Amino acid sequence: MSNVSAIKRRAAAREIILSTQLLNSALKRLEVGKPQLLDDWPTDGPIDLSIHDLPHASSTIEWWYVNGHLITENGKELSVFASFFETLETENEQTGEDFRAHALTWAIIDPEEQNYFAESLLDTQTPKIALKQLENDVDLPDSLLKQSFKETFEKGNVPLPDQLMNNKAQVDRHKLALDFDGNQFVKLAHNRYRLKLNHKLLDVGCELVFELEKPPARHGKNGVVRGAQDEGMFYYFVPRCRVEGEVTLEGQKLTVKKGQGWYDHEFGCPAERTTDQPTSKVAWNWISAQLNNGYEVSGYHLVRVDTGEICGHSAIVTDPEGRWREYSDFSFEPVDYWTSSRTFERYPIRWTLTIPEISLSVKVETSYPEQEFVTLLSPPAFWEGRVSISGKMLGEAVDGLGVVERSGFSSSDSIADFLKAVSGETQKSLHSLLPLTPTRTQLEKLVASEGTGQHLEGLNPKQYAQTVIKPIRKIVDRGGKAWRSYAFLACLDIVGGNSQPFLPGLGWPELLHVGSLIIDDVQDKSALRRGGPSCHELYGEPLAINAGNACYFLAESLFESLPISAEHKLHIYKLYFETLRAAHAGQAIDLDGFADLMPEIVQSGNGHLLESQILCVYRLKSAVPASALAQAGALLGGGTKEQIEGLGAFFEALGISFQIMDDVLNLRGFKDSLKLRGEDIAGGKVTLPVAKAMSLLSMKKRARLWKRIDSKSSESEQISETILIIEKSGAIEDCIQQAEQLIKVAWKKLDRLVPDSQAKARLQAFSWYVLKRHY
Repeated sequence: MSNVSAIKRRAAAREIILSTQLLNSALKRLEVGKPQLLDDWPTDGPIDLSIHDLPHASSTIEWWYVNGHLITENGKELSVFASFFETLETENEQTGEDFRAHALTWAIIDPEEQNYFAESLLDTQTPKIALKQLENDVDLPDSLLKQSFKETFEKGNVPLPDQLMNNKAQVDRHKLALDFDGNQFVKLAHNRYRLKLNHKLLDVGCELVFELEKPPARHGKNGVVRGAQDEGMFYYFVPRCRVEGEVTLEGQKLTVKKGQGWYDHEFGCPAERTTDQPTSKVAWNWISAQLNNGYEVSGYHLVRVDTGEICGHSAIVTDPEGRWREYSDFSFEPVDYWTSSRTFERYPIRWTLTIPEISLSVKVETSYPEQEFVTLLSPPAFWEGRVSISGKMLGEAVDGLGVVERSGFSSSDSIADFLKAVSGETQKSLHSLLPLTPTRTQLEKLVASEGTGQHLEGLNPKQYAQTVIKPIRKIVDRGGKAWRSYAFLACLDIVGGNSQPFLPGLGWPELLHVGSLIIDDVQDKSALRRGGPSCHELYGEPLAINAGNACYFLAESLFESLPISAEHKLHIYKLYFETLRAAHAGQAIDLDGFADLMPEIVQSGNGHLLESQILCVYRLKSAVPASALAQAGALLGGGTKEQIEGLGAFFEALGISFQIMDDVLNLRGFKDSLKLRGEDIAGGKVTLPVAKAMSLLSMKKRARLWKRIDSKSSESEQISETILIIEKSGAIEDCIQQAEQLIKVAWKKLDRLVPDSQAKARLQAFSWYVLKRHY
């Protein structure tokens, strides 16, 4: 592939799978620009493919890559790419015994139907390798994700969509013949290569022959490229091949009428580490472009994420006769972006590619956005897909096809970052629904429904925006936890569905939640919300109450825009109204409180009776809505009855635990003062820590505690003293343990119902995050 791909695979190694930390002994530090240090690298002059297509003994990482653009006999356009990887792994640090591990990533792309049939196969030893690296502190940026993946590896599994090979990969050391679980890349006679791919789960695959039409070109500086860890890699490629053969799509065999392909090969080793400082993260764009004027372009651009430093920048242009030249003065810049609902990574969907010296200026555009490849080989994913190219070169119009690879620009290295990304997309969804200056068409949808213009006669749009939209947006625009929106999409993916079509509706769970927050703050007389004044503090109670209630009905407008069948819509509406009924019942009990019970509780010390009633409130207010959202997602994802119920039960436990931890944080303090510490105490509210304290304290201390709470004092010193009584009783720690146990029991049941996957691992890590949060 490219130097870029080199970085990707090293980043993969570093992060979790197939890591190549091992060369601590045998190899001397490789100085880039001096390939003669390794005897099995090509020397100057033409590259001898009969030698250098073979596996290289000196390499600790090596791969063979092809891509192609095909037209079948029935006129269907398709693209394909495949990467066969081999890495050297240290099996026993004491004996120095090494073995080579293998992986395969490939996809067949159907741009017309917008299907991306992808598969990632990992070495049979991957769980063992990954566990060893985790034990050696080769960790993910997020410790919670690390622990979740560790549990998957301990089962002997890898998280879907990655899969383990059934058999040990076969690599011939004397000829190019790779066989990874029946997927093959084999060199035939006369510079011909056979690619055979068969998907493990789908009736999808291909058997194609690539025939080289140009000689190999060297990438980088005469074939030598530098990687993220200053590794030395040798990289050559053949920019145009004739492709023939057959593709299988969902059981249908299609013969290739015309095809053009690309082949490249890269091999090398990481430099020996000379410092304990961590290697900075590298991000990149890479392109292979085949133009209709007979030229090809391969370029990459690498950036150190932490500093913005450019650490690799090279373009190779090959002319129709196969002569190649490197250009360092070129640009490959993203123009527009698309967000994945599975990983919340942002990827460009359009670029500009320019090389001034040859007057090349072209637009590069994706055939369709959804070409993300989710794999722990480059966690959480990379984007590699088919693109179309159009513009000018040497003063003439030019067009063509290509493949772009993009990785490393992630801003979601932790669960907190991930939720921040979810929150950002949730805000986009709500901004689309609730513009500050709505058009007449938008007002129709917000006030009544499309086509009901007569309802708007005499309506002042500015007044509507000022009294309905702006009060809601004031809370929405501050951002929020957005975990309810995450729940909806996560459950779609966990059961094997595709959440992407539902991304525009991401705001409807948050709108339901924001409505309840606005009303809660009025009823509880809360002055702060999400780090700023509450809605009623800014707009007055009447408008705040109206805006909060409007949220419950505006949510339906977003929901209506989603691609949902009538049957599923009816089911989800039922869940929605059950949620509203439950939440209002819980809110009524919460507002009334438990003061009437307290004299009896103080006398008896029977805090358990109080606990059960408080937990009922939490179930109705928080757990039922979370459960409903999870069930809705699992239903739309095509989950089984058991999976839908299991995810619903897990999020019910999560919702209760979330509220318990809210009680804990209310006493111990929220991060960044998002709420006032001890606000519940100042309001005279009986929460779960208070109930538990009633079972743990002596009668004298119980009476003292209740007297302080019942006084509703807002004096900070008195609040602190009251919190100290609860803290010393052990009630707060008991609350934390109860929240942990609720999630642990619910996860154990869910774990059996859904397969291990990246989405599932993230959900487990999120549940732990709920218990450790400080917001």
